[in-house]
Amino acid sequence: MKIIGVYNIKGGVGKTATAVNLAYMAQQDQKRVLIWDLDPQAAATFYFRVKPKVKDSHKILKGKRPIDLDRIIKATDFDGLDILPADFSYRNMDQLFSNKNKPAAQLLRLLRPLSAHYDVIFLDCPPNISIVSENIFKAADVLIIPTIPTTLSLRTLQQLLDFLQQQKLQHLKLIPFYSMVDQRKKMHTDIIKTGLGTKIKILKTVIPYASIIEKMGLERAPVGHFAKDNPITKIYQTLWDEIKKQYFP
Repeated sequence: MKIIGVYNIKGGVGKTATAVNLAYMAQQDQKRVLIWDLDPQAAATFYFRVKPKVKDSHKILKGKRPIDLDRIIKATDFDGLDILPADFSYRNMDQLFSNKNKPAAQLLRLLRPLSAHYDVIFLDCPPNISIVSENIFKAADVLIIPTIPTTLSLRTLQQLLDFLQQQKLQHLKLIPFYSMVDQRKKMHTDIIKTGLGTKIKILKTVIPYASIIEKMGLERAPVGHFAKDNPITKIYQTLWDEIKKQYFP
């Protein structure tokens, strides 16, 4: 089982669209997939047409995994792709984790028993650095980092890299890629070409800013489901293929 966190300190960089579309691509690749929507805003839950309410969510937050997973994990419209929906009580997750022994290891403890059921687990992560994000860093094998090609976004990426280096999380593979790219903006194209001295390797695949991605909110589905032949679907497929080739031999 691989655990993939989709994360950025900044909001509004395309994390949820990335998590939802990559989870769909993994499902199309015959993987058994779970996406856990950890953001109280519940966007991923909304995209998969699931009610953003988790029965017994307090048991999750207190580190108690209910015996009957069917009460928590929900099937989506896609066979082999399940979701653990968000709940507004997740806004208290930091506080409840901080009251436990080894607070940064609580998420991993909850995820380990799922290894027999899923090949890949995607974590749709809330922004900022907190106890929850430290749990994500501890639990994940890979951290996918959607990054808009601007100076401030690259600065935020460097802050994240510095933090992770300080935490000595050697197991965690980092995969930044450029997201929401506007080819009409010279800054975007220049940064993609030069990287402004960015030391970490950034994937070749670039996700453009596109209205079809915004349409996910109307269709409540991954782009590949309602726009199979759209170029954006092919780009997400290329992104998933690049991630698999480099990090999932």
